[in-house]
Amino acid sequence: MPINELLGVIILWSGVIFCVLGIIGLIRFPDVYCRIHASGKVATVGLIGLLAGTSILMPETTLKAAALALFVVICSPIASHSIAKAAYQHHLRLEEATNDSDLS
Repeated sequence: MPINELLGVIILWSGVIFCVLGIIGLIRFPDVYCRIHASGKVATVGLIGLLAGTSILMPETTLKAAALALFVVICSPIASHSIAKAAYQHHLRLEEATNDSDLS
């Protein structure tokens, strides 16, 4: 197995692991504010890992993968912020385990 294929598979699997961790975070975290963190941060890193691994394994997709990664990096924080702002405006309460000092 050439080193490029091995590196591509390792990066691809690290992206898969990050995506799975994001899904577990969505299921396990207690409130919407904690879940936004899991979906916004971990899933973005996972998707970039998947795109990087794909571009290493299939070099002809590198330009498309880079454009998609740039789009996700720009849009994901905006989407997470919009969800958090809507939840805050609708007075969704925090769970007792969550510290609300930053939202006051």
